[in-house]
Amino acid sequence: MPGRTQQRPDITPDTARETAPDATPAAPPRFVLWREVLIAYVAPAVMASAGGIATGQSELRIAALTSIAGTSALVATLVGLRHRRRSADSWAARGPVPLLALAFGLGCAALALGVGLAAAELLPRIPALADSPWPDRLRIDLPLSATIAATMTTWRWRASLPRRRRAR
Repeated sequence: MPGRTQQRPDITPDTARETAPDATPAAPPRFVLWREVLIAYVAPAVMASAGGIATGQSELRIAALTSIAGTSALVATLVGLRHRRRSADSWAARGPVPLLALAFGLGCAALALGVGLAAAELLPRIPALADSPWPDRLRIDLPLSATIAATMTTWRWRASLPRRRRAR
């Protein structure tokens, strides 16, 4: 009839899958470095600050915004930049995700532990920091923050790569 619009059937994800069996799955989300760095800073800052407020530790609230969140953001930036330069055929793009995340997490933890131990030893020699409890926190804050940031960034980078079809 003139003036009437033809009704189309509702298309839902279920019916779209039924009507288009050859459709390819949606592409994984893109790896966007600035978002990863922002999350790597904000998440530990909020969580550690909440812990500092709940326990009444002013030193933890300050460390949350400096050594904890700052280390996380720095490690996420460095690891993310490294991952973005990798080719799709590299060993990291082909390996199992848990093993890759574990390797990067432990590697960054070892480096951060070395930096934290050195800083805890050398910073108290500066007269302004001689009585500060802040350098002692670096032994724990740096490796822990680096491990979490490297693991999460690596896992999210690897999840952003398209999946390859496996040979049958």
